[in-house]
Amino acid sequence: MAALTVWKFDNPADADTAESTLQELSKQGLITIHDAATISWYWGKKPKTRQLESLAGKGALGGGFWGLLFGLLFFVPLLGAAIGAAAGAIRGSMKDVGIDDDFVKTVQANVTPGTSALFVMSSDAVLDKVRDAFGDLHPELIQTNLSADDEARLREVFADD
Repeated sequence: MAALTVWKFDNPADADTAESTLQELSKQGLITIHDAATISWYWGKKPKTRQLESLAGKGALGGGFWGLLFGLLFFVPLLGAAIGAAAGAIRGSMKDVGIDDDFVKTVQANVTPGTSALFVMSSDAVLDKVRDAFGDLHPELIQTNLSADDEARLREVFADD
């Protein structure tokens, strides 16, 4: 079963720093990475997002998934009411694949200007070892588990052809 984990950091650059640590953990067999992306939110600017293609394996979801998720999490409130209905439909479709409103609200409340986050679609993670490896970055873990059916639906909808 795959899990979508979000590691939140108190510095806008820390998620990028955690990327190399995540690669090392993968090489050690402490986590299987299916796809990953970062968001860095410097003060006074929009969040900067990046898919970590070097980490994404054969089963990567592709940029469409990350773009949709990040749009839902960070940009929808900035758009007008006309897009609000579409946002509701998007939120409903994300719920269909195991990303519920509580997860969305938790991420929105915690990943704010001056912070960063590492989003990882993974399996077989030894979370204590992952947390310990991030060491001085002091991450906060926000997590939602996906069932095998949820993961398959995500891959079907968002995988690049």
